[in-house]
Amino acid sequence: MISLTENLVAPAELLNDSSELRRHVQDVVSTAPVIDIHTHLFPPEFEGLFLQGIDDLLNYHYLIAEFFRSTDLSHTAFWKLSKTERADLVWRLMFVENTPLSEAACGIVTILEAFGLNARAKCLGEARAFFSSQNRHEHFDRVLEMANVSDVVMTNDPFNEREMNVWNSGQHLDTRFHAALRLDRLLNEWPESMPQLAQRGLRLDAELSDSTISELRRFLDECIQSMKPLYMGLSLPPDFKFPDSNARDRLLREVVLPAARDHSVPLALMMGVRRGVNPALKAAGDGVGRADITALERMCAGNPNARFLATVLARENQHELCVSARKFNNLMPFGCWWFVNNPSIVSEITRQRLEMLGPSFIPQHSDACVLEHLISKWSQSRRVIGEALDERYAQLLQAGRAVTKAEIMRDVNRMFAGNFRDWVGLSEVARP
Repeated sequence: MISLTENLVAPAELLNDSSELRRHVQDVVSTAPVIDIHTHLFPPEFEGLFLQGIDDLLNYHYLIAEFFRSTDLSHTAFWKLSKTERADLVWRLMFVENTPLSEAACGIVTILEAFGLNARAKCLGEARAFFSSQNRHEHFDRVLEMANVSDVVMTNDPFNEREMNVWNSGQHLDTRFHAALRLDRLLNEWPESMPQLAQRGLRLDAELSDSTISELRRFLDECIQSMKPLYMGLSLPPDFKFPDSNARDRLLREVVLPAARDHSVPLALMMGVRRGVNPALKAAGDGVGRADITALERMCAGNPNARFLATVLARENQHELCVSARKFNNLMPFGCWWFVNNPSIVSEITRQRLEMLGPSFIPQHSDACVLEHLISKWSQSRRVIGEALDERYAQLLQAGRAVTKAEIMRDVNRMFAGNFRDWVGLSEVARP
């Protein structure tokens, strides 16, 4: 006979005091290692793609879009400047002549403070000297440790020759970095992507004949074999439909989804981006639109043996995504992407997901483009996620069920790493 007392928690372990509860939540959330499941970072082995330091930070497209709200300088004149000259302009205008109130600007302050650098400096001499003096690999390790990021997932474009040269070289890559195979150029830019594929020996036609479909499937199989991606990723416009009658739909149904099932590689959909709203801003010129979540639902329903990750760019879509996730257990909501990655909206989204999904989602990714972004973006995210979790535990306590620190640690580890590991089949890697 099983004793009913065997599974009881000792009273001393229960967090019955709200202040003590809050301290434990903050402690666990601030120290738990996280897998950053979507970034634009690369390890140092990717020469020319590894970005770090103050000049790359100040050339971040979030800051550039904001910069043009406070200057009469033309876009053409700005882009003619060197990266260093652009950084000087952004610093002077946004940090010296104005108060860095925006989240993107405040993130730069957080990074400088983390390294003991003066965030009120009139020029960038001190910051440049510091970052240029760092050993690349030691600094790389230090940043990951400061952000408490155990693993980083890249965004890998099979049409980028510099990237493919690394993958094809067979060189050893940092085991903390993992690939994600980005499919935007193949699916969203067909048939414009044909010439580059033809240079690799693929025999293709724009009408997507059966032989072309076979060739593209072979191409995708080879990419998966060489990169070993944890997932395939695709950003989608607001007018995306599924099913549809265009080339993207056919490529999805006959190339990508079969590959996802056969290789057991999830498909990550990032929905609601409007590309090139203002082309003069280059990477900073994209906008947002409300996505059709029923297209995602139809994809999940029609492919029950495939797994999907999904994030949506519009605030107006967040509740719909939560409802869809309750209906399809092959759908994993993740992160607060781009324009909703602001503390006030992250707080709202995280609370909504906790209320509707419990801990069965991935609360955040950094979308970091520059190495040091990991420090500022995860500092902000941990604070907001911790506040949302503390609120749920406090309500649970008020309802009559206290939690333990071990339970809090279990929940946080699940959301910060476990859910993703299970979803993509990523095993723990022993590291020195």
